Amino acid sequence: IVQEFVMFPGFLSPSSSIKFADIPNGLAAVEKVPAVGWFQYTVFCGICDLWLCHQVPSNPPGKLTTRLFGEGITNYQYGSIGLPGYLGGKPVDDPELKKKKLNAELANG
Repeated sequence: IVQEFVMFPGFLSPSSSIKFADIPNGLAAVEKVPAVGWFQYTVFCGICDLWLCHQVPSNPPGKLTTRLFGEGITNYQYGSIGLPGYLGGKPVDDPELKKKKLNAELANG
C-alpha cells in the first residue's frame, strides 16, 4: 500500500459523479472504481503490450517497435536510464561501460 501524497483534482467518472477525492487508498479502491474504468485500463494496457510497444527478439533490449505500422515507420529507442530517445536518452555504446552498468543493475536486484 502506497502513502498518498498527491490527489488529482476533478472527476474520475463525471457521469457517475465520482471524484478522485472519493477514491480511498489501497484495495478499497477496487470496489469504488466503476467496472467500465477497469475495462478501459485493461484494454489500454493490452493495446500497449500487444501492438504499440513490441520488443522484437532480434533488437537490443529497449528498442521497441509497433506492430501497427511496422518497424520502419515508428521506432522507439530508450537510453540507459529509461529516457526515450526523443527526450535525449542515448543507449550506451561502449561495451565495457554497458557490461559494468548491466552487472550493477543485476547486483541491485
